[in-house]
Amino acid sequence: MKTKAGKQKKRSVDSDDDVSRERRPKRATSGTNFKEKSLRFSEKYETVEAKKEQIVGDDEKEEKGVRFQSFGRVENWTISGYEDGSPVIWISTVIADYDCRKPSKKYKKLYDYFFEKACACVEVCKNLSTNPDTSLKELLAAVVRSMNGRKIFSSGGVIQEFVISQGEFIYNQLAGLDETSKNHETKFVDNRVLVSLRDESRKIHKAFSNVALRIDESKVLTSDQLMDGGEDEDLKYAKLLQEEEHMKSMDRSRNKRSSTTSAPNKFYIKINEDEIAHDYPLPSYYKNTKDETDELVLFNAGYAVDARNLPCRTLHNWALYNSDLMLISLEFLPMKPCADIDVTYLGQIKEWKIDFGEDMIFVLLRTDMAWYRLGKPSEQYAPWFEPILKTVRIGTSILALLKNETRMAKLSYTDVIKRLCGLEENDQAYISSTFFDVERYVIVHGQIILQFLTECPDEYIKRCPFVTGLASKMQDRHHTKWIIKKKRKMLQKGENLNLRRGKAPKVSKMKAMQATTTRLINRIWGEFYSIYSPEDPLEEIGAEEEFEEVEDVEEEDENEEEDTIQKAIEVQKADTLKKIRGSCKEMEIRWEGEILGETCAGEPLYGQALVGGRKMDVGGAVILEVDDQGETPLIYFVEYMFESSDNSKKLHGKLLQRGSETVLGTAANERELFLTNECLTVQLKDIKGTVSFEIRSRPWGHQYKKEHMAADKLDRARAEERKAKDLPIEYYCKSLYSPEKGGFFSLPRSDMGLGSGFCSSCKIRENEEERSKTKLNDSKTRFLSNGIKYSVGDFVYQIPNYLSKDRGKRRPVFKYGRNVGLRAFVVCQILDIVDLKEPKKGNTTSFEVKVRRFYRPDDVSAEEAYASDIQEVYYSEDTYILPPEAIKGKCEVMKKTDMPLCREYPILDHVYFCDRFYDSSNGCLKKLPYNMMLKFSTIKDDTLLREKKTETGSAMLLKPDEVPKGKRLATLDIFAGCGGLSYGLEKAGVSDTKWAIEYEEPAAQAFKQNHPKTTVFVDNCNVILRISWLRLLINDRAIMEKCGDVDDCISTTEAAELATKLDENQKSTLPLPGQVDFISGGPPCQGFSRLNRFSDGSWSKNQCQMILAFLSFADYFRPKYFLLENVKTFVSFNEGHTFHLTVASLLEMGYQVRFGLLEAGAYGISQPRKRAFIWAAAPNEVLPEWPEPMHVFNNPGFKIPLSQGLHYAAVQSTKFGAPFRSITVRDAIGDLPPIESGESKINKEEMRGSMTVLTDHICKKMNELNLIRCKKIPKTPGADWRDLPDEHVNLSNGIVKNIVPNLLNKAKDHNGYKGLYGRLDWHGNLPTCITNLQPMGLVGMCFHPDQDRIISVRECARSQGFPDSYKFSGNIKDKHRQVGNAVPPPLAFALGRKLKEALHLRNI
Repeated sequence: MKTKAGKQKKRSVDSDDDVSRERRPKRATSGTNFKEKSLRFSEKYETVEAKKEQIVGDDEKEEKGVRFQSFGRVENWTISGYEDGSPVIWISTVIADYDCRKPSKKYKKLYDYFFEKACACVEVCKNLSTNPDTSLKELLAAVVRSMNGRKIFSSGGVIQEFVISQGEFIYNQLAGLDETSKNHETKFVDNRVLVSLRDESRKIHKAFSNVALRIDESKVLTSDQLMDGGEDEDLKYAKLLQEEEHMKSMDRSRNKRSSTTSAPNKFYIKINEDEIAHDYPLPSYYKNTKDETDELVLFNAGYAVDARNLPCRTLHNWALYNSDLMLISLEFLPMKPCADIDVTYLGQIKEWKIDFGEDMIFVLLRTDMAWYRLGKPSEQYAPWFEPILKTVRIGTSILALLKNETRMAKLSYTDVIKRLCGLEENDQAYISSTFFDVERYVIVHGQIILQFLTECPDEYIKRCPFVTGLASKMQDRHHTKWIIKKKRKMLQKGENLNLRRGKAPKVSKMKAMQATTTRLINRIWGEFYSIYSPEDPLEEIGAEEEFEEVEDVEEEDENEEEDTIQKAIEVQKADTLKKIRGSCKEMEIRWEGEILGETCAGEPLYGQALVGGRKMDVGGAVILEVDDQGETPLIYFVEYMFESSDNSKKLHGKLLQRGSETVLGTAANERELFLTNECLTVQLKDIKGTVSFEIRSRPWGHQYKKEHMAADKLDRARAEERKAKDLPIEYYCKSLYSPEKGGFFSLPRSDMGLGSGFCSSCKIRENEEERSKTKLNDSKTRFLSNGIKYSVGDFVYQIPNYLSKDRGKRRPVFKYGRNVGLRAFVVCQILDIVDLKEPKKGNTTSFEVKVRRFYRPDDVSAEEAYASDIQEVYYSEDTYILPPEAIKGKCEVMKKTDMPLCREYPILDHVYFCDRFYDSSNGCLKKLPYNMMLKFSTIKDDTLLREKKTETGSAMLLKPDEVPKGKRLATLDIFAGCGGLSYGLEKAGVSDTKWAIEYEEPAAQAFKQNHPKTTVFVDNCNVILRISWLRLLINDRAIMEKCGDVDDCISTTEAAELATKLDENQKSTLPLPGQVDFISGGPPCQGFSRLNRFSDGSWSKNQCQMILAFLSFADYFRPKYFLLENVKTFVSFNEGHTFHLTVASLLEMGYQVRFGLLEAGAYGISQPRKRAFIWAAAPNEVLPEWPEPMHVFNNPGFKIPLSQGLHYAAVQSTKFGAPFRSITVRDAIGDLPPIESGESKINKEEMRGSMTVLTDHICKKMNELNLIRCKKIPKTPGADWRDLPDEHVNLSNGIVKNIVPNLLNKAKDHNGYKGLYGRLDWHGNLPTCITNLQPMGLVGMCFHPDQDRIISVRECARSQGFPDSYKFSGNIKDKHRQVGNAVPPPLAFALGRKLKEALHLRNI
């Protein structure tokens, strides 16, 4: 690219998509000499990457840089980035300013050296700005810490020497900042610490005798005095050579150090955190009580290369914790420097070891500065240090055993474990008398023992069978095998030095904070991860220090099966109805007690029986063995016992399923059993025994929480004691598990164990069999099918495929246009029931149904569908005779004047209106003739009328869904976002959102605007939970004594400190336990906290999840109802453990729980959006059902894997039919006014919901190239980047670009990149709404069907079901994020309606 210096105005190359950048960064210093010498660029090799605009969809991969034939004269260089904490180096010519990024290979060494100087400047500036009164030692220590780990530095001493040597350069650069600083900013010229650093630098240069060239100090100039040609060339090069020689000397020191600290090539086995967590306290946090000093301040950084020559210090009252202030064990750190890990733990800890004598044991750890002998730890850390000392004592005992053995080779690994089992309890090395417990302890703590023995000078001990056996066992136990070799410095994750980083898509930067939890949640999750170690921990869902929320983008399944209608659940009975193994033994069986009654067959009933001397009772539990070897025996609950007519003594019982055999899997309590509806009858002689069993019933509510905690603690202690004594397990049951209904429910106590001969499961099965039958009544005017009664004159739904006219090929289905061609149910009216003398071939019934068809507007044309009401149907004279299985339910057709009130979301009513006639023979549509007498549905409820006359005769609108606020559920919305979930629940008339918690300010402001009466807390939910607990502790001691322990809330020090800073007025508005009826929210899958970098254990990562805090809110407040919303993958990520533990936690609190996956598009929005939901209800409440999907939507039906090969689907797929058609793009956005790309004006027009001002109809601006591409995309359904012409275009800056994106090379591996730069289809649906729309993004199909632009914020909001009156806050990116993260209000409304029905059933 050629530059025209004479014709172009000097400009900045970088700009933002909304506001242009300033030519020069805010605070920058400049000079004329880059690298202290002239800057020259080779025309052949050097490339400078120009800054580009950060706007939507910039094609960054394609544009590597700009090559200049004639670069021009470089005027000066500049360092900026002081405020961002990351240096940016600029050079300026007469044409433009350039950000120096990646130099050529030949120039890289010089550039890297200068870049480190810039980094030192930024770090010194940052530290002096925050603490201008620091000392020079403290300043150097802080800078060394921040720059530690860089590739070119071997140690902290090298960094310190480097910073001091560059002291004068740093001083000159920071002094230049004073010219642009504001009055309140730090002044650097007279800063005593900076002056001291400059003076130290001058001393070094004077004393630097290894350099042949000497510099006349009188000729040295400061950077602000340096003008081009103002400094002697020889002086420039002398300084440069001096610095390069200094750097080489440091490299020699670094290499020498590396060579002396190298270790022999061998294996080192690291411990697995999850395996040893059982032997340590629950996670806790360090509480700092004294000032701490950086060790770099105490020691002078040097180049000591031999660890043996380091000084030794003793530490007392010490604790070991990580950067998140979490206490950790030494066992999590390596005992030797390893090449495959980053060993810069705790800043500088390199290794640790154990020294011992006859009576004393010492633990030492090493840093770069010194060895530290660990004395007595702090009182808080003592429990974390005790397992180390115990393991050392065990290692000493094992060494003594080996040395005392005359022939060490004979003492095997098993022999050593057995001898440890035989130790006396008062022996300091005693573990247990059980072989399994001893072996587990030795293996999981084997790092210390193995390292200890392998360093023994006795070669026989190093190679003895115990050592080799222990190493093998440790590797089999999933420990990590590291290679010890020459120490390599691991470069820490660097900062993004790209100047455009600030223009990246705005995401939520949650501050690192561990989840605040209650003790119950902490125990359940902590115990699980102390036992199990999932192979796929949280990294697979992107747990990072800072992250952008992962979007659940819908992908098209091209292998999807479409030939059958899926049932709600596929239940395989074979696994539960296994063949019972009979008994061949002769045993005495007799009844005890009197006859209680008779069965329906006249068989006598008994309450007790003696079987082989064992007593069995009705209401107890018995064991049955199955024929399959290896299968776990079955446990059955005894409903009743009877003697059959052939004198056989029998019992009838229900299966009690172990928790591990339910959806809970390994998250279940091994002692808890779940009642099921699987029942059988078996002879008493086949009973193998009884089990200790209890039906557990407790009062429920927040006021009983402390009582239950105490009882559970005693119960667990008793269970552990029985387990230690090898006594039988005592089981309990408090819930019924129904895989068919996808949940856990309260026990039907009134029907259990009555001994009356009645079984509720048998009754359910009989009802299901009766429902499955199709029956015709004697008068042949009505019939029963699938439990629904149909009569002549009823309006019904009919499956579309049963009408021959509707058969045929569907239109091609495009990605995100997947609903094109799908048909809703056909509305018909039953005219007659035709009795068949002989059933037709293929018919299962002896009759057929004659129906009249009512056409829908979409049967006429797409234009008619868009212009008409979705509830409108057309009368016709077309009749059909269909089999009864074609009927799918009942509906109502009314006159338009008799229709129910127009609600905001009318999708849950099976009601239609008809006032026009359609003639299918000629396609004519006309007004319904007055002489045509139709039998419409009768209106059964006067409150559903559009208007109701009052006593005065005036008309008023009624809102049947409106419930007085005082009778609604007082709701707390957590992770509230902009309020989509709360809005839908409130519109359903069931919820009154009194409190909401949202971390992001723009989303919280949007919530306040749309819910002005709600108290919104703009803070981290961990802090709010802590505040709520503190308020209860301080102000409501009486409630606290009932609700829980004083120490029930577990939080970080940071959360506790932030809790004290909340405004007192806001604190007073926080709810108390008993005031919250309903908690709802959608916690993010990822933990917002920075993960523990010292441990890769699963528990350390999972405790950071916000799901823990969300569940703790439920545990703390104990509301009547609880609703969790999340992405579809919530049920599967982390091998399903998070989902299982969530359900297990709610069950442990005493809730009933129901889980399911729903497609929001089937509830009236125009986009695919699969979401997971978990309902929880108090044991005395009714658990809500799932709402019926009302719109056709092309999805395969979503199933949650259960156990034993079962899968549960909450609702049926609607791709084969539903009451209403799908909502199209035209339905959602077709009436919005046109706008240009990047336009952000307010449109004053009459909009939906009587809105006169249309807000947020604004769209992102595209760069010039993408705008050209958008205009070239054909305005046809499904068009995308593959339809672009293969041609080049000249951009306004003179660059020639290919219109076709550079995607061809990878298109085959990514499904052709379908949808990128895609245009929407008016007759299809919108893509899944995400937080950042881009033509090259996750959802690339984002171009308007007719206009050359990206769809607007309001269009996205409409695709989510938000009304036009709903307001969003912040800039355009904030608004897109709010819409993309929201729960669609129509789906929330549907869920709220089902909650309302549950409350109604509870009141009945």
